[in-house]
Amino acid sequence: MSIRAVRYVVFLKDTLTLSLTSFGGPQVLLAMMLERMVKKRGYIQEEELWELNALCSMLPGPSSTQLISAIGFRVGGPRLAYLTLLVWILPATIAMILAAILIHFLQENSPKALQFAKFIQPMAIGFLIFAAQKTITKMIKTPEAIVLMLLSAFVSFFYSSPYIFPVMLLLGGLSTSIKYKNQPKVEEDKSLQIKWNNFYLWGGVLILAAVAGAITKSQPILLFENFYRNGSLIFGGGQVLIPYLYAEFVDLKQFLSSEEFLTGYALSQGIPGPTFSISSYIGALSMREFGLLGFVMGGLIATAGIFLPGIFLIFFVIRFWDQLKLYRPIRAALEGINAVSCGMLIAAAYLLFEPLEPNFVHIFFILGTYSLLQFTKISSPIIVVGGVLLGILFQNFLA
Repeated sequence: MSIRAVRYVVFLKDTLTLSLTSFGGPQVLLAMMLERMVKKRGYIQEEELWELNALCSMLPGPSSTQLISAIGFRVGGPRLAYLTLLVWILPATIAMILAAILIHFLQENSPKALQFAKFIQPMAIGFLIFAAQKTITKMIKTPEAIVLMLLSAFVSFFYSSPYIFPVMLLLGGLSTSIKYKNQPKVEEDKSLQIKWNNFYLWGGVLILAAVAGAITKSQPILLFENFYRNGSLIFGGGQVLIPYLYAEFVDLKQFLSSEEFLTGYALSQGIPGPTFSISSYIGALSMREFGLLGFVMGGLIATAGIFLPGIFLIFFVIRFWDQLKLYRPIRAALEGINAVSCGMLIAAAYLLFEPLEPNFVHIFFILGTYSLLQFTKISSPIIVVGGVLLGILFQNFLA
């Protein structure tokens, strides 16, 4: 085996290690990447890591997945990058498909099977509120952004259709791009060279999936199109994905109950790897009528749909990013896009609470979860396990 091949194998082993140990979301993963992939292995320089992270945060899709795939791209080109993607998402995908099968099995055998999740359902809202607060603190810096955030929250609450979200993101970006003169001026590269292959691939798959779904009405194809479209529109990470998926798969299509959705979201907070893995759970339950094969197919189809667009786009942009980032309107548009995403988070927290009975227990677990995340160093998996154990205790001894 050549030295290059050995380096690639070691890189994939490091990726697998991160996939199995990165509890706590993108911030924790970034610190682990800095330690393992920059300081220990030297795959890229620290400055490159921060710049790639900024780029991935500016693009739609799963930013942590795009970041680790982009590092793979820098280390070994497209082939290693796609292998990196598979190694990174596979453990969480398998875990969430198995969770969907378990949830369905329990419900089939007992109408009150989800009593074990009695407390982690309101806890899921606590996780979302905490994520919203962190995101808003990081992204909202101006009065204009505050106004956009509140308008977005208002529209998302009263019109929770998945089709309104991309319109709001576009309008948000346009509304702040006109303030580009406020951005620091740097010398723009007039000889911008763009290779469009990956962009054509992204757009071609989007159009093909939409046309094929409309013609065939095949549920697997429609499911892929649903997730691929969502993966093409999500700015701001996994927490921003939640209102999209809830509106489409609970409110609109009713493939999942609100109870099932909240249970899956809470469970996804307790596993390592990408936060977008909630999609595998939703996809699996969306095809439960086809039996065990349907669970596996639905989970894998949803996983491919949600992750591929972000990967196509990062591979498209990374080749000319050094030139593109010099354009002030591009940087200015991000303020509006991020503000709209924050508004969606606020609306999502309320919309997820709405189906729950507004009693003291639910409010206690929402506030308790938020407080543990905000004021202690207790990790998300431990909080989730604690909620499950309390639910089992209640189900067997107190109910």
